Amino acid sequence: MTPITNQNLPITPANAQALSMPGARPIGSNGSSFKSMLLDSIQQVNSMQVDANNAVENLFTGGDANPAEVLTAVQKADLAFRTMMQVRNKLIQAYQEVKDIRI
Repeated sequence: MTPITNQNLPITPANAQALSMPGARPIGSNGSSFKSMLLDSIQQVNSMQVDANNAVENLFTGGDANPAEVLTAVQKADLAFRTMMQVRNKLIQAYQEVKDIRI
């Protein structure tokens, strides 16, 4: 698995404008924007996948790894990735619905 970085993320015309907004309005009490929350979530999912990949590699190369912990790490990474994809799909669906609104 290759780590997800800003260089690996596909930039489409639909999300390029949202990612390049200089002054995203803060939400929440800590002043974090939706953009920063989303990027932090992607980074967390990426780190889970990298950790799971390292655990599997360690298990297969004969390292000191507990198979149950490796399986748990892989399942957590899989669940986090699937959840992230569902959030992405819902965001794209909401964007499409807003785009199709007639004025």
